[in-house]
Amino acid sequence: MSAELEVAVAGFAAWNPRAAERPQPTILPPNERRRAPDTVAIALQVAQAACANANREPAQLPMVFASTYGDLAITDYMCSTLASAPTTLSPTRFHNSVHNAAAGYWSIATGCRQPYCALGAGAYTFANGLFTAALQACADGTDVLYVAYDSEARGVQTRIAHSHGMLGLALVLTRAGGPCTLRLGILEQQATPQTAGDDANAMADCLPLLVALERRADDRLRLPLGPDSVLQVQVRPDSGRGLRKD
Repeated sequence: MSAELEVAVAGFAAWNPRAAERPQPTILPPNERRRAPDTVAIALQVAQAACANANREPAQLPMVFASTYGDLAITDYMCSTLASAPTTLSPTRFHNSVHNAAAGYWSIATGCRQPYCALGAGAYTFANGLFTAALQACADGTDVLYVAYDSEARGVQTRIAHSHGMLGLALVLTRAGGPCTLRLGILEQQATPQTAGDDANAMADCLPLLVALERRADDRLRLPLGPDSVLQVQVRPDSGRGLRKD
């Protein structure tokens, strides 16, 4: 196994699709909230809640945003429109189609000038994003906001992009210690993403970690990092400290 990284989870939040049809992140003004695509709404909802649960100021946190596909509904709209009536393409939807749209909305809404990255790694996106955020927290000695999210595939994309429903998870990672510690290391072995299921969301690989955090379980997880590698995550809760989630 590779050298290990150790970070604490100061707070986390997840989007529960049973709570409402669509997230309503109050960090956005009402007009922007209505116009924002689902991926932006999910990402900002969980990011805002995770920062509040961790008692961190959003404007002070570097960020890692991770999405397998970006906004598939907008991609479907743009492809269909370009094929049938290209001159009617909406500039607003084009603006929202870029992979870093959610990170951009967050930076503007919070006034955050800290660096961020928006990444995608196919079926291995969640583990790569988690490792990137943890590595940054360890290397720079700073708190890092990690936001992972995906939405539902639409149109002809459903033939190749298997994603159902909406799913989002945000963590505030810190080196300063916290109610739950994650120890991460890389193992060389074959990995099968949970996103392989046709009825799963593309970010389903986040669910084992979410379950461990919700249950405050002492657990050891193996998250697919690549075809021949996994990210081993040892979850160690501190029973004397509360871990808040939304």
